[in-house]
Amino acid sequence: MYTTDLNPSEYNPYYEPFIKIISTEVSLVEILKKSKDEVIAFFKEIPTEKLSYRYDIDKWTPREVLMHIIDTERIFAYRALRFARKDKLDLLGFDQNDFIPPSNADTRSIVSLIEEYEAVRNATVVLFKNFDETMLKEIGMGSGSPMSVRALGFITVGHEKHHVSLIKERYL
Repeated sequence: MYTTDLNPSEYNPYYEPFIKIISTEVSLVEILKKSKDEVIAFFKEIPTEKLSYRYDIDKWTPREVLMHIIDTERIFAYRALRFARKDKLDLLGFDQNDFIPPSNADTRSIVSLIEEYEAVRNATVVLFKNFDETMLKEIGMGSGSPMSVRALGFITVGHEKHHVSLIKERYL
């Protein structure tokens, strides 16, 4: 299963940049594994003094960005599970900005956040590894738009790549 297997009707156009940022030569499960190692290495290398940095008053710190990546992956994996099981309810979206303050991400160590990220990603890998072709092609509704299980897997990776790129550009 590769990004080239996706049909644009399987996801909202908003997610197109997250799909395009991913290599077309790596399978879904392999890119989930590979990107885990890349994200962990990246966050381990951020200087301590930069972990609490905000480039503007209403922007997240790198710790909060990692928490956002974790939260989003959990939500996307939950959606993938529901859709793979043929649940046709339109699953509500979430306001990412409302999730960050109560997460207390800025009071946590980067080691703790990386540990949580790794646990969530490992669970996501196992989940997607055990979806068969039929399950991966299932389409459900999330936030009012159609979304396939396989698109959710790729978008999870593209979403984190997007945020890593923003941190490199604006924080480091």
